Amino acid sequence: MVKPVVLCTQPMGASAIALLKQEAEVIAPADTAAASLDALLPRADYLVVRNHLRPGFLDQSHKLRAIVRHGTGLDMVPMEAATLQGIPVANVPGANAQAVAEYVVGSFFTLARQFGAVDRALRHGGWQEGRRAAAGGIELAGRTVGIVGFGAIGRRIAGMCATGLGMRVLAYHPRASALAENVESVSLEALLAASDFVTLNCPLTPQTAGLLNASRLKRMKPTAFLVNAARGEVVDEQALATALRTRALAGAAIDVYATQPLPADHPFFALDNILLTPHVAALTQESTIAMGIGTARQILQLLRGERPTHLVNDEVWAAWPHARAPDPE
Repeated sequence: MVKPVVLCTQPMGASAIALLKQEAEVIAPADTAAASLDALLPRADYLVVRNHLRPGFLDQSHKLRAIVRHGTGLDMVPMEAATLQGIPVANVPGANAQAVAEYVVGSFFTLARQFGAVDRALRHGGWQEGRRAAAGGIELAGRTVGIVGFGAIGRRIAGMCATGLGMRVLAYHPRASALAENVESVSLEALLAASDFVTLNCPLTPQTAGLLNASRLKRMKPTAFLVNAARGEVVDEQALATALRTRALAGAAIDVYATQPLPADHPFFALDNILLTPHVAALTQESTIAMGIGTARQILQLLRGERPTHLVNDEVWAAWPHARAPDPE
């Protein structure tokens, strides 16, 4: 019997692959070039998405039965095209929430205590220079954190900051009822003006693209710090670079960018008050395993004709040709 083929845009963890190989053949391109992925697409019955699919990816010839996003963000998947073609799409919400929340709070510490500057001063200037660089550090207790987007990640950040660090927590979220008891619901403008730390944890949608533009960045305190572990397109990068260069903002930690990999001539590289990481906030051993297993289990559900646990385009399911009729009660 020929096994169905699962194509991964990037290799998954060993535990997830082992789970899938019980029922399917698992393949992945040798590199991240779009042409390498395109060459394998005609073989694939199911697609696991770990990075952005190029525009028009689903316009080429394929036989895909379903797509599963290895993670949460659906901006990596051409949702409109998939839905128009009747392709079910599922994701793995919450699997990386702890990893991203810890990245964000860890960035708060790094920025507040100026660990990067201290390290550089110690290495190049000696002991006393390192101590001088640390003199401007601040404590998090009693400070205000503003969380933009209050999903699984935002909730965990709020708990860490309010309960663990004694911080005041503000949140901007379309549904105020979704907030926790120790979180104040405010407008975006009020959040930016009041917060010592602002963290972006919203999905990329037409409504959030360019959310933090030059005008809104000017509302932030000059002593404030920005952390973006959401999507690069949520922030006007040129405006942020200007704000950091002119010290209109104290600093930032940025994990995601409008163009990835980050171009070598990007203005962020010229700044000394920004922490740059290459889209790794969600990458821990634990989250990688959780995302992989969550993805594999939903592929196996689909192979059995079962509705995946986290189907996101429900409207295609009734007509999906591989769907199994529900068991009678």
